[in-house]
Amino acid sequence: MIRINCFQAWTSWLAAWVATAIAVLGLILVALFVDLSPRVEGDFFFAEDDPQMQASRAVGERFPSSPQVILRVEDRADDPDAYQRSIAELTEELFQVEGIAGGFSIATNNPEGSPLFSRILLTPNPAATNIILETDNTDPEILLPRIEAVIDTHESGALDVIVSGVPVIVELIRRSLYRDLVTFSLAALLIFGLIIGLLYRDMAIVVGTLATCFISVSLTLIVVQALGVYIGLLTANLVTIVFVLTLSHVVFLTANWKRAAAEDPDRERALRNGVRDTLEASFWSMTTTLLGFVSLLIASARPLRELGIAGIVGTLVALLVAYAVYPAFLGQWVAVRPVKEGNGLTGFSVRRWGVIGTITAAVFFAIGTVRVDTDARLLTYFSEGTELRDGLEQIDEDGGSSTLDIVVRDSGGARVDSRPVFEALEAFQDALDADSAVGVVVSPTSLVGHARTLPLARLLPPQVLLDIASGAQLDSVALGYVTPERDQAHFFLRMHEARSGQPREAVLDRLRSHAVGSGLETVVIAGLYDLQAQLGRLIASSLKIGIGGLLLLFFGVALVVSRSGATAVKMWLCLAAIPLVVLGTFGHLGIAIDIITSPAANIALAIGADSMIHLVVRVRRLDAAGEVAAWNLGVAQIGGSVLRATGIIAAGFSIFALSTFPPTQRFGLAVILGSAAAAAMALVVLPRLAGADQSLQPPGPRTVLPGHYEGSGEELAR
Repeated sequence: MIRINCFQAWTSWLAAWVATAIAVLGLILVALFVDLSPRVEGDFFFAEDDPQMQASRAVGERFPSSPQVILRVEDRADDPDAYQRSIAELTEELFQVEGIAGGFSIATNNPEGSPLFSRILLTPNPAATNIILETDNTDPEILLPRIEAVIDTHESGALDVIVSGVPVIVELIRRSLYRDLVTFSLAALLIFGLIIGLLYRDMAIVVGTLATCFISVSLTLIVVQALGVYIGLLTANLVTIVFVLTLSHVVFLTANWKRAAAEDPDRERALRNGVRDTLEASFWSMTTTLLGFVSLLIASARPLRELGIAGIVGTLVALLVAYAVYPAFLGQWVAVRPVKEGNGLTGFSVRRWGVIGTITAAVFFAIGTVRVDTDARLLTYFSEGTELRDGLEQIDEDGGSSTLDIVVRDSGGARVDSRPVFEALEAFQDALDADSAVGVVVSPTSLVGHARTLPLARLLPPQVLLDIASGAQLDSVALGYVTPERDQAHFFLRMHEARSGQPREAVLDRLRSHAVGSGLETVVIAGLYDLQAQLGRLIASSLKIGIGGLLLLFFGVALVVSRSGATAVKMWLCLAAIPLVVLGTFGHLGIAIDIITSPAANIALAIGADSMIHLVVRVRRLDAAGEVAAWNLGVAQIGGSVLRATGIIAAGFSIFALSTFPPTQRFGLAVILGSAAAAAMALVVLPRLAGADQSLQPPGPRTVLPGHYEGSGEELAR
């Protein structure tokens, strides 16, 4: 009987060709069957069944309304008559666009003297007015191009048109995500390939690494879509994340195989030894990364949960593919070269001043965590100085860019259209108008104020005017602001994103106090502005509880890997420094942590654990073999791989700095910071803390043990 094991299969020439073909097939399947277009909906922070969406659903059910698109049209020619004609033509064509249910402009409604239309149509700049479009919930990906096509036929040197509103912002974010997904994923993969080629100078390693990573990415995308998770706010970076996870296994597997192949001319046995020396550390590294993504499943924000699911799949696939595919290239294609001087970390030693300097720097950066801001402004999703950002800032300055709904009632239960309660509503309206964080406010009082501009309407009480406005002849417009029972009133606000320097929570508390001061009771607060405030709280909670829980779980892994309580504690301290450095740096720089950036701390923590686990496993085996100064020798053997992995990761994610989407830039920066901190902790601090009782200089001659390279520690390091 002929017995063929996996190592014999891996060392055949056919295996590497099959793996390459599978990689190409995987890319073809992704191109044909995987939807890579990001999905960003109007409630892109949360899912419909999330508790945070209950308030928004309640407001939508009681006060029917539709998403608005705002066009700010400025007269650049200083020709009022021509401007009026242009607005009329533009308004008429926009109203004919499929997906537009109606709207308002100075061509359809005279804003002069109207408390309602003067608010929503006029701007502080007398040369600019707004066109308000009511949509029918058509997908923004379909609707916005239709609107843009109409604008393109009218926009000229005489008119300057800026478009905003929740549907527009959603579509602009989707476009940014898609552009980055395609452009920067491909660019990052190209950079990964070039760096791998420069580091190893072996085409077989380059082809094997890329083929392995392509299979891993393709399989992950296919499985994730089969599970019903599509590309979204966070999963747009999934390609790069899975590539990095796979690459980490490949780098350490390559290093251990090279060492084994230099000692043993039998390729099959060398491959077996290389896999054996790497698998345990890879498994526990995978476990820590898996825990990081599992922790996202309990988050209330849908993007975080989606990233958790996709990350779990990617983490498992990365390990399986790395060990099922990559050894085929090592087994036959990769050339075995003699160990040359300059490989590894020759003569590396840990100096006390280096440790002190690294710890001091970590403490300095960690202090910045007290200044971490998780209340990212909506405008920070777009790059400063760009035409798009400038336009959105202009609309935000004019009347606000983030929507907010406030529903109030009389504390005694009286009808809101009764004279005393209506006077309280007017007082609340005045307080909101005077608040610096509030832009445009539309409410029952502004609706009644407009009605009173009509002939004889001033003689009628608010109750009669609201009854008339609730009728079919006026399209039941009042029902968007008062309930049929007249027990609640709805105030629709557009909030300034750039003007207020206070956290959203403080602003919302102040608006509640305005209601109380006017003699009203707040029933519910909802809308995009409130959802962003809740998201900020969830991000802060995730950073505290999520990372804290991960560190607790990682301590258990460190205990299993090191099999030493003291070493596990020191590993845990070094791991804890990684997210502190990342978050503290953002705090010092005043960069807000948004929903896309927030998981980067978890990924950085997983990368840090990866480096330390490989190092500790190697040191433990050297120590069990009776090696002298095992920590220093372990750093010499593993340190080169840690630096290669860190350099490749940093180079790959540095391409994100060229993105036009700031959250992608911040995500890349966070991962680079975490990778650098992880390498410093693994190679400088941990060896000194854990090996403080050893002489951390290159060891002298050592005992030759079976299966180990004969020579000094310095020679082995090379």
